[in-house]
Amino acid sequence: MIRSELINRLAAHFPQFTTKDTELAVKAILEALSNTLVKGDRIEIRGFGSFGLNYRPPRIGRNPKTGEAVPVPAKAVPHFQAGKELRTKVDSGS
Repeated sequence: MIRSELINRLAAHFPQFTTKDTELAVKAILEALSNTLVKGDRIEIRGFGSFGLNYRPPRIGRNPKTGEAVPVPAKAVPHFQAGKELRTKVDSGS
């Protein structure tokens, strides 16, 4: 599902809101989630899952074309862990 599909589904499910209102709400939610991760905080949505950051230490990588050693800097990457209810729902297929 892409963002526009999510907006259209929500707008159809809540006819009292215009598509524009729904688009602004989705944008605000995603922006809040992003800003929280940028600050280094964890996000937990009960029944769905949690978002956090995993730290990747610096390492020496290789350029696949030349085989030359290349330093890869440390970085934090977003990580999602599904909650129990979501895992159960996906596993049962319904």
